[in-house]
Amino acid sequence: MAMKRILIVKTSSLGDIIHNLPIINDIRHHIADIEIDWVVEESFADIPKLHAGVNRVIPVAMRRWRKSIFTKKTWQEIKLVKQKIKQKQYDIILDTQGLLKSAFICSLAHGIKHGYDKHSIREPLASRFYDVTHACPYQQHAVIRNRTLAALSLGYPVPTSAPDYGLNEAPFSVKLPKPYVIGLHGTSRDSKLWPLAHWIQLGKALAAQGLHLVLPWASDEEESRANVIAISLNNAIVLPKCTIEQLAIIISQAQAAVGVDTGLSHLAAALNIPTIAIYTDTDPALTGVMAGAQQPAVNLGGIAQMPSVDEVMRTLLAFKND
Repeated sequence: MAMKRILIVKTSSLGDIIHNLPIINDIRHHIADIEIDWVVEESFADIPKLHAGVNRVIPVAMRRWRKSIFTKKTWQEIKLVKQKIKQKQYDIILDTQGLLKSAFICSLAHGIKHGYDKHSIREPLASRFYDVTHACPYQQHAVIRNRTLAALSLGYPVPTSAPDYGLNEAPFSVKLPKPYVIGLHGTSRDSKLWPLAHWIQLGKALAAQGLHLVLPWASDEEESRANVIAISLNNAIVLPKCTIEQLAIIISQAQAAVGVDTGLSHLAAALNIPTIAIYTDTDPALTGVMAGAQQPAVNLGGIAQMPSVDEVMRTLLAFKND
């Protein structure tokens, strides 16, 4: 019997990509002889590449293409991506994104297309692009929805075990003073931020425990915030600008992660690092961090709730004592 081939379409965002990772190990656990390809937005392609169970990653640039849709270069890139997607005959094309843009990508591929039914997704029209649709209740955590859809599409029992994100080992070491906690302070909206004074107070509390605070950044604004935090502390290190792959390596060597509502907090949990996610403007019930089988992950706060530094430190110390 020929090896089965699956194409997964989950293009963005960072947190959504990480929430999709557990389906790789689920699929391979039930179907050993299988080849898995993944279509993903170019800026997040490092994440599926870190999983040994993904055979081929096909980057797309929907976000960038929209800004220059009328240029020759854009259409040349689109043509090349179409060729890559059409290159193989797949047994199943699985759209775990459930958006019109991902459904359109599915339509380019050769094979039977599976996705959510019209009652289970934010853009119901997308369900018309699939050959087979599945009901997955919307009021579930994203990890559970993804794992359920994959199970229903491939015909194995819906998993009930803790998710295995498959990102257990970093390929090389990074020289930073240890032990350290990674402070994931940057996020997409100001309303999701944790106050600078809280980060500084956290850094001082970590110093009392003999821990360093490592601060990554991705934008000029985040770099400025990291420097403001670090200048008030003796135990803080501001990283140079890093790729997602480089950050994954640094996070994987942390004693714990403390982060706001950002994809990097999900990455920390996926890397089996004890993780605290701080929510101030969103409800973590459906999209908060979800622990794997090896290490804890805790969501603190919620809509119009501001977790205190004491609450974060109590949780960190509880991790240490477990």
